[in-house]
Amino acid sequence: MQNFKPVAFNPYGRKRSAWRLPGWLVLLLAGALAGAAGVIIVQDRVLPPRLSAAEGAALRDRAVQAEQERDRARSDLTATTQRLETVIAERKSVADELAADRERTKNARADREFLIASLPPDPRGGAVEVRAVRFSKQRGALAYELLLTRPKGGDAPLPAVLQFVVMGLAGGAERHLTLDPVKVTLASQILRGSVPLPEAFNPKQATIQVLDKPGGKLLGMRVINVS
Repeated sequence: MQNFKPVAFNPYGRKRSAWRLPGWLVLLLAGALAGAAGVIIVQDRVLPPRLSAAEGAALRDRAVQAEQERDRARSDLTATTQRLETVIAERKSVADELAADRERTKNARADREFLIASLPPDPRGGAVEVRAVRFSKQRGALAYELLLTRPKGGDAPLPAVLQFVVMGLAGGAERHLTLDPVKVTLASQILRGSVPLPEAFNPKQATIQVLDKPGGKLLGMRVINVS
């Protein structure tokens, strides 16, 4: 006769076994933990140490300061460049003006030489030719303008004396006056000035003498009526 084992009856169905993590999830979590541990080890042993909050703030402040200094240096460079451009432009303007002045001087010299060449020569000749003279009466003085020329090669400054002998009327009588000599240096061809006259003296004619010194050698002479 066959033996039968008793079977327990469970009205709710099959009994559930205890729950366990799958093996693949366990491996995944273990790998993640190992990777995190590796990163921490690398940061601690290989990479520079992490900054504290205070050190990070100080680093940010230095970065801001460096940026401000760079902006200030850029601004200073721009201002310096503008000043340099202004100086260069001013120098160019000055150079252009100097060139224009030289051209005007050259033209004026050529014009003066042309006018002098067109004047009649001094009839007396001499080491200094009195090419043109103009006298004018002023109150208590005799104003003069002289155009003197010298032979070619006589361009070096020449010390000389202008001696004026004036004929005129004083108190209804004719008088001749020898005025005080005027020392000059004949470096330019045109001389202007004035010499004092006595009160109530009315000049009519003047003789201009060019001497090498007071009472010295006569270099040139001209007699001109006073207008």
